[in-house]
Amino acid sequence: MLLDTTLECSDAHGHGCSDTLGLTGHADTVSLHQAWVSSLSMGMIFFCSPIVSVFTDIFGCRKVAVTGAAVGLTGLLASSFVSTIELLYFTYGILFACGCSFAYQPSLVILGHYFKKRLGLVNGIVTAGSSLFTVSLPFLLRVLIDSVGLFNTLRVLCILMFILFLAGFTYKPLIPHAKDTEGGKKGKFKFPPAKKIFNFSIFKVAGYRIWAFGIPAALFGYFVPYVHLMKHVKERLGENVQEEVLLLCLGVTSGIGRLIFGRVADYIPGAKKVYLQVISFFFIGLMSMMIPLCHVFGGLIAVCLFMGLFDGCFICIMAPIAFELVGAQDVSQAIGFLLGLMSIPMIVGPPIAGLLRDYLGTYDVAFYLAGVPPIIGGAILCFIPWVHEKKKLKEKAKTVDGATTEKMLENDSTLVSGTTEKPSKEIDSVI
Repeated sequence: MLLDTTLECSDAHGHGCSDTLGLTGHADTVSLHQAWVSSLSMGMIFFCSPIVSVFTDIFGCRKVAVTGAAVGLTGLLASSFVSTIELLYFTYGILFACGCSFAYQPSLVILGHYFKKRLGLVNGIVTAGSSLFTVSLPFLLRVLIDSVGLFNTLRVLCILMFILFLAGFTYKPLIPHAKDTEGGKKGKFKFPPAKKIFNFSIFKVAGYRIWAFGIPAALFGYFVPYVHLMKHVKERLGENVQEEVLLLCLGVTSGIGRLIFGRVADYIPGAKKVYLQVISFFFIGLMSMMIPLCHVFGGLIAVCLFMGLFDGCFICIMAPIAFELVGAQDVSQAIGFLLGLMSIPMIVGPPIAGLLRDYLGTYDVAFYLAGVPPIIGGAILCFIPWVHEKKKLKEKAKTVDGATTEKMLENDSTLVSGTTEKPSKEIDSVI
């Protein structure tokens, strides 16, 4: 929920900040500054994820979430008092975004402490909240900005961050973290060794390694429609088209998809849940390729309905898959490293599509090419269940061999003790 809230706030800020701040200069320069504020905030949210996972392992979900919400609240409130856009680079692009990152990730990790059988459904319900904000927040922000201005709108949004701050206190981890295992006596903190701070050992898990690099490969084209679709619609169908309807379709079906596929994931055993992400990548890639073929608004609505549905599928089962691949103890850093790797295609993919549009004069080729990486990435993910199952069989075989060896040693020791006792009994009988 928080992630999409940040995105929507960033979008509103980008459209309304120049007039309110009284910026002057060339229009392209102002737009560039606005875009950098939004891009910086998005990049920081994902770049911070590996660091957040380390802090979550050391200090626990509650402290990290509460601290992150407090930092985010401070950054958002400070943004409402700045007078230049340069200051927004720090207050909104860095401070607020880092706070959001620290508050967001523990909300995914904490679910695995309380739910196992229905973890997919729970993730679907929790992440469906972001779809609700995707649908409603743009309209609310537009009304607020028109009525009270940008600065007061940011102060109103501080209420959401304060609610998140209070909610962080309810996180009560059930799985011990590094502070509990390394701290010794209660209340005495001993900083864990470097190997436990940065748990790169999770990359030794072949299934996770494929997952962590396969998903970023798919995301090089994944976000292109979300960034450039509105501009493409205006160029293709004119300025009078209500592009908000497309956002509404994406948001509503994304929420439905998270609920449906989150529940479906609970019935799929082990790492086979990855197949749901494979299906979602395939359809999202296909829908991206179909966008240039739609010459009527109704066709674009149908594309957005399907795209939102499978977007919800991809998002809601990320945490359950991470739990299956690396286990509950390592899931925080598994999610953190994945989100950090995801930041690269998120930042690189859409600008490349924009360059193609500027060079060719149309978005058609950009959308066709954007559909290729999700399909290729989905094909890579197909190997994960096979690799994961092979690993489990090896571990099971080692366990059986170890138990058999131990039993044989026990039998040998019993035989040896029996042979040593027998002569002594015979001697006693003779005497």
